[in-house]
Amino acid sequence: MISTTVSIREYEAADQPFFEQLYRSWFTAHFRMAPEPVDEYVLTQPDQAILEHGGALLIAWADSGRVGCVALKRTNGDTQELTKMAVREDLRGQGIGKALCRAAIDKARSMGVRRIVLYTHSSLAPAILMYKGLRFKEVSLEPGTYSHLRCDTKMELWLDANHQ
Repeated sequence: MISTTVSIREYEAADQPFFEQLYRSWFTAHFRMAPEPVDEYVLTQPDQAILEHGGALLIAWADSGRVGCVALKRTNGDTQELTKMAVREDLRGQGIGKALCRAAIDKARSMGVRRIVLYTHSSLAPAILMYKGLRFKEVSLEPGTYSHLRCDTKMELWLDANHQ
């Protein structure tokens, strides 16, 4: 489905402006508001917010340069949160998001992660279908992680055989 050659690489410090701008643009366009304070630390200081705590950040590249991003943010010893996924608007619907998710799942496995969780909104139906296609299951949403304006759905994917 990807009509352009895409490679996915580990984040480097030079990717920070792209990561921040792409996610801010996506969030603002979809939710008609600026990202919430909970996002600011991750967007402006991903090294400290994600990488130094055992997470990962992946950047999708094509011939035109950087085209997408996704992060794995450690929530506890064996769980990572899939977060901050976005694809450049002009390239959406081409499978880049799915490629990013698959790469994040592979990265999580290589890091010994047992479970990936994600928080999303029911208005993002194509994303939810993609997650379900990758075997994520909807689970109960605990209050307080993110505002209800941007999150009304929680999903998880168990990576170990005991939960398949």
